[in-house]
Amino acid sequence: MSTVTITAADINKLRQATGAGMMDCRKALTENNGDFEAAIDWLRKKGAKVAALRSDREAKEGVVLAKTTADNKTGIALCVSCETDFVSKNADFVAFATSIIDAAIANNVNNVDELNNVTINGAKIADLVNDKLASIGEKIGISKFERIDAPYVASYIHGANRMGVLVGMTTEAADAGKDVAMQIAAMNPVAVDADAVPADVVAREKAIITDQVAADPKMAGKPAEMIEKIAGGKLNAFFKENTLLAQAFVKDAGVSVADYLKSVSPELKITAFKRVALG
Repeated sequence: MSTVTITAADINKLRQATGAGMMDCRKALTENNGDFEAAIDWLRKKGAKVAALRSDREAKEGVVLAKTTADNKTGIALCVSCETDFVSKNADFVAFATSIIDAAIANNVNNVDELNNVTINGAKIADLVNDKLASIGEKIGISKFERIDAPYVASYIHGANRMGVLVGMTTEAADAGKDVAMQIAAMNPVAVDADAVPADVVAREKAIITDQVAADPKMAGKPAEMIEKIAGGKLNAFFKENTLLAQAFVKDAGVSVADYLKSVSPELKITAFKRVALG
């Protein structure tokens, strides 16, 4: 048992430093004889334990943010997830997520592991996440992380922090970057163009389309070459609907995204994109 008197001021100080609940702070100080730093460690260990207990819980809500460096040559998008929209809409939680992406940009991080080891006001982000978990009682974490480096990167946040988009471009074009990012948010393309579609996706789609064509009663008895030709046409339709440059531009369905970019500048190309959404 502690022989040190734990005051309300002590408890409040620990609450301010960690965000943990009043009873948890009281117990942490009591268990550690009023040692402030030891109490912080105790709370962090408690947070890690809670995280383990909640590892089977789904964190489908959260805050998605996308941001670029001041020179717009690097963009980062991430999701700080939680279990309920009550927490995700809380201003403090949004501010917490914002502090994390700000630290990611400021420290030029490349992945979640690097980000978790970045410090904010002397504390590692991984520890701050555990502290936040302990204070709100939900499973939280940095569940998604994407980065793009390009001559110019545009960022866009859609739907009250429910989706973030990054677009890498060959030249600076802020308005076009926003337009293309909105296109990606709305239409969810699988790649920039047909050549960039992963081989396994192409193989899967081709197999499905070929089986569908072959199963059509109208194709009974038709030669394999004809089935292959029809399937090829349908695969091209898949590319048109699901690759960014071939899609109809959402602001003007009469032109493709590729045509829109040419109208902005013949030199303007999309090098990459990332789309981060809740769920």
